[in-house]
Amino acid sequence: MEALFASGRIVDAILALVAAEALLLARLARRRGLAVPPLLANLASGAALMLALRAALVGSGWEVVAGWMLAGLAAHLTDLGLRFRAAATAHRRTPPQAGTTPGTAAFSASTLENL
Repeated sequence: MEALFASGRIVDAILALVAAEALLLARLARRRGLAVPPLLANLASGAALMLALRAALVGSGWEVVAGWMLAGLAAHLTDLGLRFRAAATAHRRTPPQAGTTPGTAAFSASTLENL
């Protein structure tokens, strides 16, 4: 195990699993009609952090580690932007609820006083 960590090969194995996960989840998302880009941005963020870890394990310079961390930040911000955009779009598509609420004209001060 020590050799796996010292050489960074442990991260390579994990990245191979992440790649397999990305393929499987992208296929499932397409079948169910879900958005694939946020999923891939999320996985890319994690993969970039794993590459930063690998760079640190093998003794790369701080510039390489920082570069991978910056790539992870960019992917994370992309993921957040896609999620917020999807949530805003879904909110705009939600039809108003039927019925009356205390904020509608069906309720007035006189109606509430009679309760």
